[in-house]
Amino acid sequence: MKKADSSATYLDQVNAAVGYISEGQNTIPTVGIILGTGLGQLIDNIQVHKAISYRDIPHFPVSTVETHAGELIFGQLNGVSVVAMKGRFHYYEGYSMKEVTFPVRVMRQLGIKKLIVSNAAGGLDPEFEVGDVMLINDHIDLFPENPLRGKNLDDFGVRFPDMSEPYDQKILKTALEVATDEGIRIHQGVYAGVQGPNLETKAEYRYLRTIGADAVGMSTVPEVIVARQMDLPVFAMSAITDLCSPGKVKKISIQEVIAAAAIAEPKMTSIIASLIGKME
Repeated sequence: MKKADSSATYLDQVNAAVGYISEGQNTIPTVGIILGTGLGQLIDNIQVHKAISYRDIPHFPVSTVETHAGELIFGQLNGVSVVAMKGRFHYYEGYSMKEVTFPVRVMRQLGIKKLIVSNAAGGLDPEFEVGDVMLINDHIDLFPENPLRGKNLDDFGVRFPDMSEPYDQKILKTALEVATDEGIRIHQGVYAGVQGPNLETKAEYRYLRTIGADAVGMSTVPEVIVARQMDLPVFAMSAITDLCSPGKVKKISIQEVIAAAAIAEPKMTSIIASLIGKME
């Protein structure tokens, strides 16, 4: 395991991680993939060239959630060079937003041109069923901290990035076509990002629905903000793991969330694998 220099600047830390990862790396990944809770099956479709433990990468956070493996996977998916995060980081784990989004900075510096994000989420839309897939077309940021807070690093992008279109409409359209061609039941909607780790009360679910959210989760929004600052096109989708609309709310465990994610996982894997082959 490489030792981190605590006195290094954030940019130095990113560059150190990139330098370590790039040693002996012959290909440049063009697509970055972040896999959420219970959604690691996509790795089985990747022709893996190299896997690096997060623990070995300088300054890289380490997954503390039991369902997140903690490996950076390099390989080919449908003829495209990819780097996939098998396990992500959450604000509720105690990390700062700069730590949560550190891997996105690193993947951008490694060369990715597009970012794909997946997550497990609670369904606020009464039409949703457990195991459904929602393509994210917008989000509501309810986190108490922003990953861009503090001194701006011009190497990464502008101080005030535009967020009028956080999710790439062209990729979204292609994903909808892929889902239709493959006969996958699909939804589009707005994702609300919250701090966690507790699930929401019934009153909070009603509030989230009232302000325009179709699904709620504890990730994705920070990574998307950072990606858009760096002008990376983003595609994201949610596995609906529990129902949060009036009359459908019930007590749920993490084991039930994982089981529900497993229902959605083959659909999401199929969409991502096909989508990557169609990305320009």
